[in-house]
Amino acid sequence: MTILDQIIADKKREVALKKSIISIQQLECSDLFGKHAISLSEHIKKSAGIIAEHKRRSPSKAIINNSFSVEEIAKGYEKGGASGISVLTDAKYFGGSLEDLQLARATVSLPLLRKEFIVDTYQIVEAKSHGADAILLIAAVLTREEIRQLSQFAQSLSLEVLLEIHNHEELEKAMMPSLNLIGVNNRNLNNFETSLTNSFELAAAIPDDFIKISESGINTPEDIQKLKQYGFEGFLVGESFMKTDNPGLALEKFIKEINSNL
Repeated sequence: MTILDQIIADKKREVALKKSIISIQQLECSDLFGKHAISLSEHIKKSAGIIAEHKRRSPSKAIINNSFSVEEIAKGYEKGGASGISVLTDAKYFGGSLEDLQLARATVSLPLLRKEFIVDTYQIVEAKSHGADAILLIAAVLTREEIRQLSQFAQSLSLEVLLEIHNHEELEKAMMPSLNLIGVNNRNLNNFETSLTNSFELAAAIPDDFIKISESGINTPEDIQKLKQYGFEGFLVGESFMKTDNPGLALEKFIKEINSNL
């Protein structure tokens, strides 16, 4: 069993437990459930395109940064020029929580992406009720029908959908109108190594109807320049900022370097 298989098995058990404790009706009573969603796609188009990530740890890197509160990170990212913020909400493997998402929502006016292993519509209601504007779906762990059902449900709640792919097979399986953004994950899920070559090779196969996002392994402004040449408009960056002493300032300097090279 791969680490991804284990994560999904654990996630399904977690969701089943949550459903038995908190009903969908209770989630829908949240003040945030009726909040107007902010378009991540539009923010990406009119700014640097950086989706900055709040990420405490990962299965491959253990602790990345536990020194700052969610509010401090989110404020720093907003001040630094992020187009949106990705908030990891998985507890067991990434040290995140839905409360992180809620605190980020209370702190900034940027669009928020719930970064999670979504396997059930229940998690989409959770996302909406805790302040998310967009959700992530991972093609590697979902069937085409599951992607269709989950993405259509998310859009019915006015949430945008970022679909993550790793190869041509996943892209062909998953392409459908109920997606807003398609992200190429540059991380090999079997050995966790990263290579931007994955984005370069898949770029041409992604229709221009979707905002193209490159995820993981982006470390320098030069990486952004190369990816832009392949049609990528959005760039999900986490560890490069989170591993510094000041993630918001690191982002600000990163964007200034990108703009100075234009």
